[in-house]
Amino acid sequence: MGRKRKGRDISGWLVVDKPAGMTSTAVVNKVKWAFNANKAGHAGTLDPDATGVLAVALGEATKTVPFITDALKAYRFSVRLGQATNTDDSEGEVIAQSDARPTDEQIKEALSGFLGDIMQVPPKFSAVKIDGQRAYKLARADEEFEIEARPLWVEELVMDDRPDADHVVLEMTCGKGGYVRAVARDLGEALGCYGHVEWLRRVWSGPFDADEDGVSIERINELARTPELDALLRPIEEGLIDLPEVKATDAGAVRLRNGNPGMVIAHDVEFGEECWASYNGKPLAVGILQGAELHPNRVFNLD
Repeated sequence: MGRKRKGRDISGWLVVDKPAGMTSTAVVNKVKWAFNANKAGHAGTLDPDATGVLAVALGEATKTVPFITDALKAYRFSVRLGQATNTDDSEGEVIAQSDARPTDEQIKEALSGFLGDIMQVPPKFSAVKIDGQRAYKLARADEEFEIEARPLWVEELVMDDRPDADHVVLEMTCGKGGYVRAVARDLGEALGCYGHVEWLRRVWSGPFDADEDGVSIERINELARTPELDALLRPIEEGLIDLPEVKATDAGAVRLRNGNPGMVIAHDVEFGEECWASYNGKPLAVGILQGAELHPNRVFNLD
């Protein structure tokens, strides 16, 4: 028999406005401690120096993490032109420099080449696995290796500000798996001047917004282990916002709770579409609609 996890059975989302200098794992551990929760995870890693939305799921909400991970995300970041670093951000060692500086029009023109379906090579200082090893560990050991390009959907990439000749502030909306550092690196190469990320903020991720929903680490520490912190928890179904909702019948709810196909009432949902079922106002399961039944692949245990 498995060992029972320590902590409370508490479920929901906390949208953390992550500070610079803290790893995503450290944020999750802080939130888990503050809620005395038995289970926690996050939807999409942020680099330690990045700020902004880090959506932390507690308890049964962890079953909805993939839907937030797959959702569109928006970033605001500054690119330092004229320098390439080995980490593609300001923490790394400068490995190449150029006196060339592009005009605003040249930057805008270059940005158009990063829209739509593109192929992107992740930074060597990243968590990508190479033959079972994390790329950043190989990079720190000065080992030679290549990372294969990966597909990325970029919905929007625009210039927001040009403070001076050495810097440009960009805003990007993209899909899952995008590396902002790689965008800065590749943009610098396309402009013939090199570039790296100086600072980065994730503005929103799926339904979660940093400015409107974000809770600071200081606030989490202040309210730790109190009902006031519990009140900041957002409902599980916010992680399902991109899926259509169906409603389970009384008999269907019994079957769905046991992981079996159950009868649901569905409107404007197509056969074979992924959706989530609610019962008495609470999320019950996620699955595939087949006729009048939902065939579950995730069941929420909220009783």
